[in-house]
Amino acid sequence: MRRPIYNLGIAERILRADGFEAALCARALRLAFIPLLLLSSLSAAAADWSAPEQELARKIVGIIGPGTVALAIVNRSSLSRRDNDIVQNGLRSALEQAGVRFAGPEQAASSVTISLSENLSFYVWVAEIRQNSVDSNVVIVSVPHSGRVASTRDSTPIALSKTLLWTQRDLILDIAVLDEGTTPTRIAVLSRDNVSFYRWAGGKWQAEQVMSVAHAKPWPLDLRGRLVLTKDRLLDVYLPGVICHSNAGGTLAMNCHEGDDPWPISEAWISTPSSFTGAQTIPVMMPNLAGFFASTRNFFTGVITPPIGKFATVPKFYSAAFVPRERYALWLFAATDGKVHLLDGMSDQTIPMDWGSDIATLRTSCGAGWQVLATGTSQREDFVRAYEFPDRDPVAVSAVEDFPGEVSALWSENRGDSAIAVVDNHETGNYEAYRVGVACNQ
Repeated sequence: MRRPIYNLGIAERILRADGFEAALCARALRLAFIPLLLLSSLSAAAADWSAPEQELARKIVGIIGPGTVALAIVNRSSLSRRDNDIVQNGLRSALEQAGVRFAGPEQAASSVTISLSENLSFYVWVAEIRQNSVDSNVVIVSVPHSGRVASTRDSTPIALSKTLLWTQRDLILDIAVLDEGTTPTRIAVLSRDNVSFYRWAGGKWQAEQVMSVAHAKPWPLDLRGRLVLTKDRLLDVYLPGVICHSNAGGTLAMNCHEGDDPWPISEAWISTPSSFTGAQTIPVMMPNLAGFFASTRNFFTGVITPPIGKFATVPKFYSAAFVPRERYALWLFAATDGKVHLLDGMSDQTIPMDWGSDIATLRTSCGAGWQVLATGTSQREDFVRAYEFPDRDPVAVSAVEDFPGEVSALWSENRGDSAIAVVDNHETGNYEAYRVGVACNQ
């Protein structure tokens, strides 16, 4: 997820239970239906676990009171790594706010072991509390599967996958797959000052040619760039204040010039009179939308061509996506004001989603046929998730696909059913480019 310099960004491991732990979970789940133990059925908010976290913390502190605690939390449920981290951090924070201090077993006055478990209907969080070597208490909080996590885990029509295409030490802005069979066989890699071509041969990528990108002015500090395949040329290169065109045949060459030509936002594969959507073919009349990119910044100015209905300008934005309807399209803009704006040609609304700065459109044979990929973040790692729009509110239709660092770019590929995600891997220090694909869950 892009953390811009000039503007603020939009805002399983399963442990093997030993005999004691397994017996504890089994006993707790059985006791959950005995009136002597209090079972709270709390609704999981759309993006907030705070209610059950605070409820469990209150129950724990109600027994042990404020003081030092040796705390252990084990996830034995289907919570994703991201949600597991969120819940564990939230539980620790809620306990601290209630007056609990954490210490090692030797210094703590009591010990608490929280097991994040589940049954067919609920996520069941079980806390065993020990204040001496003999006595123990168990408190439980349950969260219905009807909440956010279950809805994206149990019946997602789409499974996302990522395939590593290329990695290098230098900055990657974008990658274009030029030729492929069952896998890509020729790619172009856009870096800060050149476009490099590689061909797959002998079981590895072989360097083919490097073409420099001529530019007189220094690049913005947070540089962005785009590679776009075209019909009459091999590809076009878009950088802030610079446009390059390459030839299609013979010896590769590239001609660059300074200019503020608009960058393409919707590609030719989208703008067709009739587009496949799920099991139906519906008319989709859409022009190729383009937007003007600020030559000294890292975002689009908001000036678009052609207009979207009555809107010739939109809020300044980092990326855009769209969802075709029968007679119009919903356009989404990840704007620099920290919001996701939704335009239908007549109105500009915002949607309450904690998305990152990079979004993209996919056209697939899964689900409703059109999906929007959006980035998000969990601690230092980013993820991508797919959404659909039954109406104006997005619904998650895939689980999260985690990446080993910050997603710095997300562009739809020309073929339409996949996207390129560029990742700044904090552990290796390399930039990595992945193809994000989809599979339809049955």
